[in-house]
Amino acid sequence: MKNYSIYILICFVFGWNMLLSQTHNDALKFNLKGRVEVRNTGEPISGVSVSNQMGVFVVTNALGEFVIKTRIGDQLIIEHGDIETLRYDVKKNDDVLILVEDFDSSSIGRSKSVPNISVKHQQLLDAAEEYKTKDIKRSIDLVTQSISILGKRGRKKELARSLSKLGEIYQYHKQLDLAIDNYEDALENNKTIATSLLLGRAYNLTSRFSESIDLLYPLLDFKSMPPQQSVVLYELMGDAKKGEGKTQEALDFYNRGLLIADKNQITSKMIDLNSKIADTYSLGDLSMEAEAYYGNSLELANKSAPKRALQEKEKVADFYNTKSRYNEEINMRKSSLQELKKLKSPNAGVKKIDFGDTITSQRINYKIANAYISQDRYNEAIPFLEKSIVEADSDDDLVVQKDATRKLSEVYKVKGDFTKALDTYQTYVALVDSLYVRKEQEISRATRFNREISSAQNRLKGLEQERELSQSKYDLALTEQELVKESNKRQQLVIYSLIFGLLLTLLAAFFFYRSNQQQKLANNLLALKSLRSQMNPHFIFNALNSVNNFISKSDERSANRYLSDFSKLMRSVLENSEEDFIPLEKELQQLELYIKLEHSRFEDKFDYQISVDENVQVSKFQIPPMLLQPYIENAIWHGLRYRDEKGELLVTIKENIADSIIIAITDNGIGRKKSAEIKTQNQRKQKSKGMGIIKKRVAILNDMYTDKVDIKISDLQSDGTGTKVLFILKREK
Repeated sequence: MKNYSIYILICFVFGWNMLLSQTHNDALKFNLKGRVEVRNTGEPISGVSVSNQMGVFVVTNALGEFVIKTRIGDQLIIEHGDIETLRYDVKKNDDVLILVEDFDSSSIGRSKSVPNISVKHQQLLDAAEEYKTKDIKRSIDLVTQSISILGKRGRKKELARSLSKLGEIYQYHKQLDLAIDNYEDALENNKTIATSLLLGRAYNLTSRFSESIDLLYPLLDFKSMPPQQSVVLYELMGDAKKGEGKTQEALDFYNRGLLIADKNQITSKMIDLNSKIADTYSLGDLSMEAEAYYGNSLELANKSAPKRALQEKEKVADFYNTKSRYNEEINMRKSSLQELKKLKSPNAGVKKIDFGDTITSQRINYKIANAYISQDRYNEAIPFLEKSIVEADSDDDLVVQKDATRKLSEVYKVKGDFTKALDTYQTYVALVDSLYVRKEQEISRATRFNREISSAQNRLKGLEQERELSQSKYDLALTEQELVKESNKRQQLVIYSLIFGLLLTLLAAFFFYRSNQQQKLANNLLALKSLRSQMNPHFIFNALNSVNNFISKSDERSANRYLSDFSKLMRSVLENSEEDFIPLEKELQQLELYIKLEHSRFEDKFDYQISVDENVQVSKFQIPPMLLQPYIENAIWHGLRYRDEKGELLVTIKENIADSIIIAITDNGIGRKKSAEIKTQNQRKQKSKGMGIIKKRVAILNDMYTDKVDIKISDLQSDGTGTKVLFILKREK
């Protein structure tokens, strides 16, 4: 007993010193203003992260300015992807100018649109955070908008922030599986400590402790982690170890986190960790140690926010309850009632505090009554039950009102006052009916919320809900004399089953949709790769036939010149062979080189011209590689080559309506019909595959990029001679 008293005294002195230290340090904090710019030009640098040892983190705005809460003696860490990490020691409360060497200031001019997107993206995420607790649909819609403005490529960091925010929204609304999916997707795009900690917490909440440990354990090796994040890391590791039943390891992690929190005066975490250490000791039936740490957490909480102090008092009271120390529990809860009354007083000078449904007068009175009942002190319990019922009725808290009414009926029954017991029980039954109606309304709202996912399934669940609730009411009417506890369990089972069924429907629809989209994309990419692998050998084979023709004529000079141009063309073709789209300008360069090669062979058969309208901005359009070449090849080999007189090949590009252009390939050759007849008569051994491949490629690309290319083929003249191929190419918005 003597050692126990000394231990309590040490804890009291230690806690008082920490409080004085915290008060002193808070008084020394101030807002430090600063600016980050390029030394030589004076241009501001936006997007630079500035952090300090207190765990405060800010980012410079478009003017390179920042404001950070810090203290004399702290060290600022200045980080950016394009500069070396800088460190600045805070020595006085004056504005700070950070000058950066070796920074490519031209990137600022080239990326004038980047800050606009970044600012808009952050504004949308801030708005989503604001709506997170009030309107989940609106909040998710804002995150969706933040992703849509990022475009199709790059910006993985911004995308990761959006996905992480979406995970936070789902986690707040208890959709933990969806939250985990989004956190994991965010880490795939950009690995950050903050997102890893969020995912670790979600893993712990879903009892996936081993996954949480695997994720968080490597972070223990980071030496430059801000103190706030270090404390959270050790706290989450302790939670995971406690979840696995490894209490000693959990205590080690909690104590390491507490040491950092104490060193950096992170009061909120000092309270949390003391409380969790006490919880862990309590699990191991080490009551003395648990009570000591509960004392620490309660003392710190009393000096902190009023809500936090009340939460900790109730937690300590729950501890007394588990140890059957009912008198101490009652005294603690009565003290909580007094504090709660002061806080809710209009003259308290404290803003309205929302405690949720965990700390209310009716709930505390109900628990006090239960403590009296556990000691068979029924007369003392009755006033607290009656007060709990009145307050619950005033606050429209049907759950506590129902439980307190049931308990009051049981107390009257034990005391032998069966008339009051029956009257109170009938009141309880009426409350159960009201609670059923309210639950029906809540489930109806949930059904409407998920109707877009599966309306048919929701209707089935709604009918099942009505059937279950009706059956429960019927059973309750037949068993009015039975214990209320069994009826309450049945009611909860019905509600949880319905909610679980709705969540399963939502998850199944989401995963089915995502799997279908991924499979469709994979199939399209595989088909495009297969077609490109067919296209390139086909083109090379035809070109090598041309080289062979020169060699067979012993025209070495022409063959060498042809091979030189051919190698340039092949290098360009192979470089673009894996792309779905390339700039139109590059495609025209390839096309002109190809026509030049063919013209060197059939110079006496045709002349050619490539014409681009001066109003067409070629640089703004993209086209599938090797799209035009097969049509040029057909025009030369199957049209112009069989003319008796010299023909003409024209390639023209002009404007069309609605952000599109027309590419026309015309030749005055023998025409498609006569070419087919000649081909049939000669029974040519090789059949051109280029056209079929092009049609398949265009079909797949139009499916993936929404009708980007349209192709039309027609005869040039009414007598069937000549061919005209029109390409309508849309600009990517």
